[in-house]
Amino acid sequence: MRAVIAPEPGGPEALKLVETPDPTPGPGEALVRVEATALNRADLMQRKGHYPPPPGASEALGLELAGTVIALGAGARGWAVGDEAMAVVSGGGYAELAAVPASCLLPVPTGVSLIEAAAIPEVFTTVYDNMLLRGRLAGGETVLVHGGSSGIGTAAIQLARRAGARVLVTASSQAKLEAAARLGAEVGIDYTTQDFVVAAREATDGRGVNVILDVVGGRYLARNLDALALEGRLVIIGLQGGAEAEVNLGQMLSRRLSVAASSLRARSVEEKAGLAERMRRVVLPGFSDGTLRPVIDRVLSLDEVAEAHRLMDAGDHIGKIVLQVG
Repeated sequence: MRAVIAPEPGGPEALKLVETPDPTPGPGEALVRVEATALNRADLMQRKGHYPPPPGASEALGLELAGTVIALGAGARGWAVGDEAMAVVSGGGYAELAAVPASCLLPVPTGVSLIEAAAIPEVFTTVYDNMLLRGRLAGGETVLVHGGSSGIGTAAIQLARRAGARVLVTASSQAKLEAAARLGAEVGIDYTTQDFVVAAREATDGRGVNVILDVVGGRYLARNLDALALEGRLVIIGLQGGAEAEVNLGQMLSRRLSVAASSLRARSVEEKAGLAERMRRVVLPGFSDGTLRPVIDRVLSLDEVAEAHRLMDAGDHIGKIVLQVG
């Protein structure tokens, strides 16, 4: 099969489309013929040598996929050959075939194509797990989403609105803020010209926001805490602004603030399967009833993977960049 690897750290030119042995589904696994995958910020980090796959994962890049089940390993349950499925994977999304734990597969929602489905698993699972479960965002509350026009951001806006929350976003241009507004963001903050702490407090009559979903990390930590309301929750899911920062514990104590952080990639199969089951019950119905949809900036072929990475490096896209594999 063909797969994309990064044998040496570097820019988009470091990506190589190579022939590799076809995977064989092990016990409890399904073999999926991949129709499409999508880019995530973690793919760029892996390409640069900063985010290696966990032990046992495919060396091919790609953290999500959508395709058709073509074989089942011993003991794999709940799926049949010919079923369409999508999944978060620890690696191997940028490949023609992938062996995936059957318990971690998700059904493709009614009315969603495999190309569209490839843009769903990673961002919607990440946002559901972090903003709604860890961040405990509830109806009537306010959430600030950093990077509101990204794949994560577009998923977060929709899931927050579906939960009955008010959404504030940051982005770097008017076009991105307008895209976020079309999805339901009530307040857009251009972080290149505005102080998001001031803007967030103005938008909440000085109270601050209840939840912040943050992809920046260290550089934003102190300001994120300043933007939170009493008993506010900061959930960190990315480190684009660094992994280290000082925190004012006195501020956290006096205002009863909490900080959480997590990633999906290194979790056990059992943990991912449990999250997949909750996604199936709670989130996926939204794609069938029209309250949720994947936002896709463009679709490129697997042969154009370097161009796809260049586009994501540039940061001008809105939503997801999808690679058609099949």
